[in-house]
Amino acid sequence: MARSSPKGRTQTAAGIVGLLILAAGWFVTANHDRAHLAGQPRLVSVQPWEGMDGAACQWMPASASMTLGRALQAPGAGALQAPAAQEPYPSEAARTAASQRRPVRTMVDSYAGFSAVAVDPLHNEVVMTDENLFSIRSYDRMENTVPQATLSEPKRIIRGERTDIEFQCALWVDPSNGDVYAVNNDTLGKLVIFSREARGNVEPDRFIETPHTTYGIAAHEPSNEIMLTVQDDSAVVTYPKTAQGKQPPIRLLQGERTKLADPHGIAIDSNRDLLYVSNWGSANLRRVPPGGPTTGTLGRGDGHPNWPIGRNYSIPGSGYFGPPSITVYPRTARGDVAPARIIQGPRTQLNWPTALSVNPANGELFVANDPEHSVLVFAASANGDVAPIRVLKGPKTLLKNPTGVFFDAKNNELWVANFGNHSATVYRPDANGDTPPLRIIRSGPLDAPAPMMGNPHTVAYDSKRDEILVAN
Repeated sequence: MARSSPKGRTQTAAGIVGLLILAAGWFVTANHDRAHLAGQPRLVSVQPWEGMDGAACQWMPASASMTLGRALQAPGAGALQAPAAQEPYPSEAARTAASQRRPVRTMVDSYAGFSAVAVDPLHNEVVMTDENLFSIRSYDRMENTVPQATLSEPKRIIRGERTDIEFQCALWVDPSNGDVYAVNNDTLGKLVIFSREARGNVEPDRFIETPHTTYGIAAHEPSNEIMLTVQDDSAVVTYPKTAQGKQPPIRLLQGERTKLADPHGIAIDSNRDLLYVSNWGSANLRRVPPGGPTTGTLGRGDGHPNWPIGRNYSIPGSGYFGPPSITVYPRTARGDVAPARIIQGPRTQLNWPTALSVNPANGELFVANDPEHSVLVFAASANGDVAPIRVLKGPKTLLKNPTGVFFDAKNNELWVANFGNHSATVYRPDANGDTPPLRIIRSGPLDAPAPMMGNPHTVAYDSKRDEILVAN
């Protein structure tokens, strides 16, 4: 997931010093200080650096070293250049040796990490996105991994470079034909669509270009629309289900009055024509450019009025961290409109509410409450600082960092994707408290640790505690 988690948000604080290790055995120190917040990192120093074994680092591949070498000698670098005796670029032999150099050790999860789940009612299958190995996996809905088994083998896997799958955090399965719509959260701005026949390293049947940090997906089948949350822009965009390529959204929900703040999960109650959005609580305000949103530089650069206003229009100093919430709107809400209801406050127990799903029969709302290892259930009329009507939580539930939730209306079951323990678990929809699952599908052994490194960006070493810190 691109976990901001699962997944997606990354922030750099002012005054943080970054170190860039050069392959020639030098390191460059760059600094963002408070007086230069609007500028680029400044080159502070270039110093020899020796590896732990006393030997200088080997050269990187030519593409990387040439770029860094030219940067050191570019205007503005002054006298900060590599020594004249140093070869400007590595030899072919040095590049080959560097490419074959193995790490001392690695931290990697070799098992699939389920980030989202949905049921294909037409084919009686359950489909999961795997944010760890970048795959989509389909299983028989009645599959049940026994405790002594290492894992359950999927019926179908979509995985490989041609698939355009990276950090997928949400999906929707078309109940009419089994097509899978999967959301790439961070590194690829694409919603990829695969037919039910797709398997292996295959290209998507089609894709939709989406705003950066798109996260959740929901569909309204009567109108053939799909709706997506956008974390960084605090927005909801709507597309025709048949959209493809660079086709723009047909509707946009964004603005200060919407109370959208780092939105993640999204669900539609078709019977009541309502839209639910879960928010983690952080946001900044965006200023509409002079002349309105058709002036031409909204994120993608084509000036479409339904494309979210991007971070280049953020108001300096307007950022904030608020409490998590679930905001409720009429399904067709657009523009900068206030929610009809807000579920928010300490009694709600909301903590990084990630995925949402609705039982259309009674309007109950299911919430995957990631760091609390719980699923919260709210009444259809929930509003304000209200307690959930049920809380599924405890060691018997086997819930661990749930990031996906799906109510299967056809079979009256509740599915949960657990990013923290390589599993998807299924329950009765009225399950409450420390209730064991009806079935479990595991992608790894019972005791296999899950590092939960979703889209790691930076790493640091804590010498006092002898720990490695990884920011996701």
